[in-house]
Amino acid sequence: MIAQRVGVAALRRGAAKPFFAQTLPKVALTAGISTTPSRPIASTSLTPAEGQKILVSQRLNRPVSPHLGIYKMEQTWFGSSAWTRITGCTLSGAMYVYMASYLVAPLAGLHLESASFAAAFGSLPFVVKGGIKFGLGFPFAYHFLSGLKHLAYDFGKGFAKPTIIKADRILWASSIVGGLILAFLV
Repeated sequence: MIAQRVGVAALRRGAAKPFFAQTLPKVALTAGISTTPSRPIASTSLTPAEGQKILVSQRLNRPVSPHLGIYKMEQTWFGSSAWTRITGCTLSGAMYVYMASYLVAPLAGLHLESASFAAAFGSLPFVVKGGIKFGLGFPFAYHFLSGLKHLAYDFGKGFAKPTIIKADRILWASSIVGGLILAFLV
């Protein structure tokens, strides 16, 4: 209460000084300032059920964000952002599985050294070897080339919708070709 009176007194003293509103009377300057709280603080006790009911009613008033139904599937199904994440998770997941099995192998009596892998892989049929290599080569090629495309986006290039669609088609084609090169020529 005393702090409010001090503040109002300071405002009244400030109004007496020459300022932007010299022609206004002092009473008009201080008339709009209230010394009482504009909204009293009140709290009520609620049961958890009543609180849940209020929360549910507030949620009903929130706007519903659009979900997957607003997207054109032919345009976004092969979207590079999602597939970049998928290929990155595939590569890192394969690496984690291999590293974990490499750590557990001595305890289980397995041999996961390079020589045993080379011997086991060499004994597989050509089609199976190609499939395994393509299964690792395609995600690598896609993830790498998509990273280059996103670097171009970082420079502000290629944001037009036709350019994005064309770049996605080029990305898919070059990733498949890159995966086949890694599978059968390397």
